[in-house]
Amino acid sequence: QVQLVESGGGLVQAGGSLRLSCVASGGTFSMYAMGWFRQAPGKGREFVAANSKSDGSTYYPDSVKDRFTISRDNAKNTVYLQMNSLEPEDTAVYYCAATFTWRRDYIATRVYEYTYWGQGTQVTVSS
Repeated sequence: QVQLVESGGGLVQAGGSLRLSCVASGGTFSMYAMGWFRQAPGKGREFVAANSKSDGSTYYPDSVKDRFTISRDNAKNTVYLQMNSLEPEDTAVYYCAATFTWRRDYIATRVYEYTYWGQGTQVTVSS
């Protein structure tokens, strides 16, 4: 059983930056593809970023491409989400997620593809 704990959320002005962290425990981190999702009030969970277990492949939706960067440190069992040029529309609870894979460059972008989820961290961007 993998446990995921996010941190780094907070209140930031539009145009600012935040770096989210997600620490994993209870599994072999290097065997998991990782992702970040977000959920705003009254909306569904939205894919934000994903990377492969090798950290060699990443994927972003157009809404955050060129502003957000996902990375991981397998030695620290941690995945990061660097968020730059934040906009009020980025306000949401951000969740990290993990899915076990044998494939080196597997990328998962859908909620149902992930097995484990963190509790979320709130990001609020003021205008």
